Amino acid sequence: MASRLPELIDAVAARAGAEPGLAGVMVTDGPQVTDSDAREWLIVGFDGNPEGEFEAGQTSGGWATLGTDREEQLQLVVAVIVMRGDTDVRAARQRAYEIAAPVEQLLGADPSLGMRSAEVAIGSTQLVQEQTSNGVQVRLLLQLAGRAFT
Repeated sequence: MASRLPELIDAVAARAGAEPGLAGVMVTDGPQVTDSDAREWLIVGFDGNPEGEFEAGQTSGGWATLGTDREEQLQLVVAVIVMRGDTDVRAARQRAYEIAAPVEQLLGADPSLGMRSAEVAIGSTQLVQEQTSNGVQVRLLLQLAGRAFT
């Protein structure tokens, strides 16, 4: 089965990793096993919940023509995580949206992300705020939604 989802993950991870506005943020492709003490993350292809289902994205599609062309509807999860050593949920929430802004800007500048016959934008978001014994943690989930032809 051909899918453009792996190509989308690669494109978002590469572009976000090179984005000057994300300097100092740990940008990763999927969940990572690491001993990093990073407090700010942008994770492409993972919802940031280590107790969840580790969903990266999903697709659906159908035929675009009577030939071999296929239109694919794509959804990709991108998680922004901000952890603080205090209980200032407002500051953590504000920082999460600051980290998400360059992702929105790069999609606005090039919705195809350099991929042939594709377009993607932020379709929806979800905000999760949690107070832990180590301080506040905010998780902002971006659902990138779009379509591509294979």
